[in-house]
Amino acid sequence: QVQLVESGGGLVQAGGSLSLSCAASGRTVSTYAMGWFRQAPGKEREFVGAISWSGTTLYEDSVKGRFTISRDNAKNTVYLQMNSLKPEDTAVYYCAAFPAGWNNPPSSWGQGTQVTVSS
Repeated sequence: QVQLVESGGGLVQAGGSLSLSCAASGRTVSTYAMGWFRQAPGKEREFVGAISWSGTTLYEDSVKGRFTISRDNAKNTVYLQMNSLKPEDTAVYYCAAFPAGWNNPPSSWGQGTQVTVSS
């Protein structure tokens, strides 16, 4: 079983940047697709983006051009760089591990990290 721990959340002003990390332990995730999701208060969890084992990325339309997902397999860690943040990006951000690719259910979730963007 893979354990995931997100970090890097915080409070930032609109237009600012934050970088989130998702550290995996328990086994290597180098062959996994990894995804980022978010959940705002009163809303359902939504997809933000994902990265395949080979580095191919996929983003939800509202974050394209602003968010970048990357991975460092040597560190067993995935990153979410968020630029030009907007108040509507405020949410708890979660990472997920997809051992069989992002078109299949994730096997593990992190506990989440809060991102708050002030206007």
